[in-house]
Amino acid sequence: MGNTLTDKLAAMLEVVYPAVDTGFLAEELIVAMGLAADAPAPSAHRNNWDQAEVLLITYADTLRNGDEKPLRTLHRFLHEQLADIVSAVHILPFFPFSSDDGFAVMDYLAVNESHGDWQDIAGIAGDFRLMADLVINHMSARSRWFENFRQRVDPGKDYFVEASPRDDHSAVVRPRTSPLIIPVTTADGERYVWCTFSEDQVDLNFANPQVLLEFARIIRHYLERGTIMFRLDAVAFLWKEAGTPCIHLQQTHEIIKILRLLIEHRSPQAVVITETNVPNRENLTYFGNANEAHAIYNFSLPPLLINTLVTGNCRHLKTWLMSMPPAQLGTTYLNFIASHDGIGLRPTDGLLSDEEKQRLINTMESFGGRVSYRRTQDGQDQPYEINIALFDALRGTVAGGADHWQVPRFVCAHTIMLALEGIPAFYIHSLLATGNDYDRLEHTGRLRSINRSQWDRAQLAQALSNPLSHHGRVFSELARLIGIRRKQPAFHPNATQFTLHLGLQLFGFWRQSMDRSQSIFCIHNISDELQQVALADINLIGTDHWRDLISGLALEDLSGTLTLKPYQGVWLSNRD
Repeated sequence: MGNTLTDKLAAMLEVVYPAVDTGFLAEELIVAMGLAADAPAPSAHRNNWDQAEVLLITYADTLRNGDEKPLRTLHRFLHEQLADIVSAVHILPFFPFSSDDGFAVMDYLAVNESHGDWQDIAGIAGDFRLMADLVINHMSARSRWFENFRQRVDPGKDYFVEASPRDDHSAVVRPRTSPLIIPVTTADGERYVWCTFSEDQVDLNFANPQVLLEFARIIRHYLERGTIMFRLDAVAFLWKEAGTPCIHLQQTHEIIKILRLLIEHRSPQAVVITETNVPNRENLTYFGNANEAHAIYNFSLPPLLINTLVTGNCRHLKTWLMSMPPAQLGTTYLNFIASHDGIGLRPTDGLLSDEEKQRLINTMESFGGRVSYRRTQDGQDQPYEINIALFDALRGTVAGGADHWQVPRFVCAHTIMLALEGIPAFYIHSLLATGNDYDRLEHTGRLRSINRSQWDRAQLAQALSNPLSHHGRVFSELARLIGIRRKQPAFHPNATQFTLHLGLQLFGFWRQSMDRSQSIFCIHNISDELQQVALADINLIGTDHWRDLISGLALEDLSGTLTLKPYQGVWLSNRD
């Protein structure tokens, strides 16, 4: 393989499109991205982040302020409340859409007029690192491309995956229970299209190189308007091949490498993130050899951490953490506990038993949650995700039900997340401690709506300024913890991490800065009872001065014990 960008692209394209002139296609992609053929390669294993990187996840219209465009309301909230708290903002799909709260995109190059315009997007991108969704697997059945597919004209005629209902699709891995193959009336008769997620979301045909070229142009459009982080939505399902599971195929991995290569040549600071809600070992493959995703969503963390806090037992969380490979330089984990979707259950495969999963489901249902299902290869419906607001998911315990520890338990979850290897990401409703939205659930009839509330800006301001409100208490404490985290070199996303063995009620790990100047021992009581830690068991270096960064407590006697209240966390550091 040659060293020029054209040579590198052609070699990758050969894997995906062996029957086409890959040299010519490589040149077309370079032009589509606005690159020079001799564009310099970015530095290998470069970290485009540090310990100050904290991501907010939000819809464009989560905050409403009368007739003001929601993107402008969001921008003002970011300035007024989050300027010193988050460095990056993931605005969930802000394009014209027909369903699925934005993930059935009608026009990739437009901003939904009801949200604002590209100037609003660029304004936010000027103040924060902006993450945008590349909804790459499927497109709206009401889009111009799909209308062209129906009319049998370009662009669009060959842009969507077709299949025969007579084919054997039993091996296909499904994230839903809806029909996979949908009949469509077209200008030349009935055709059948592939719909992984719903009949309004038709899968795009990347076997047609023109579709890849279209997405190169779309990516360039986003880059030119300030996008620096790209979330590849549902990318695991991208390539279809008869007789296979149609998930994680080699061509999919190769297309991610191609897109990464193009993106980082155009913007060396850019970050590509894959959204692959799958079992942990499968998820890890999207790092490639530090040449696919810069970051992967840590999908096993939410269900395992929630399970830990409602059972008061960290055995599974600790086992999982010990099994996680350190991310190579230039790659990292994106840690989150809640998102706009539910709590995924597939990422617990091989980590929780069926009985433990069912116990977690039963507990979440008792706290007001709902369950979404997927269809397995043998035709059975299996729990896919739990739909619940994180604040209510931590309302109590398996054994005791709802209790008075909800706020400390909720804060504990985030204290753990903030300290783990990787970049922390906060769903806006976690920062705001929003509960289950039953009215929205009933209004839309969609289970995920339970965790997709909208706030009136004035009411939110009142709630956050009220010290007696749980919204204000949680927001204030999380902001304080984030502020502490962002100053610690040992919390760099790629700093060393080792798991501590402190029993089943204490979850602990050690972080060390990349220059080895700072150590932080992160210890968390994940139970509803007092727990004691023998400091001798932690192996603190006696010549250093140790202090808990959270409480400010200095440790004078390293042979003594430390008592942790229910759900209390400590970050014991040898430097401020």
